[in-house]
Amino acid sequence: MSDTTVLVPDYYRVLECRSGEWFLKKTKVLLRNLPIDVDFDDFELLYGISREKVAVELFRINGGRDGYYLVNLRKKQYYYCGTEADEVKTKLRSLGIGRDEPNY
Repeated sequence: MSDTTVLVPDYYRVLECRSGEWFLKKTKVLLRNLPIDVDFDDFELLYGISREKVAVELFRINGGRDGYYLVNLRKKQYYYCGTEADEVKTKLRSLGIGRDEPNY
């Protein structure tokens, strides 16, 4: 996913499973409204859920098959996107997040 940019709300995370190992995709905060510096990868602090619990739930939805997964940490919702990075964008669009790029 290194050449694919995906903009998501701060409570969504993209993970990739490869050969049974889970990788949290790097994120960059575009807008910070909090008066203090917060680690946005601290799931327990922000959303009351551990990384281990997220991995367990993701495994449950697709048996840990390789590919990209999307997590709504706020609502504790988990999605399998597919094996290609661009499928994350497709899943987000199906959830009403984002927009198609304009054709110029």
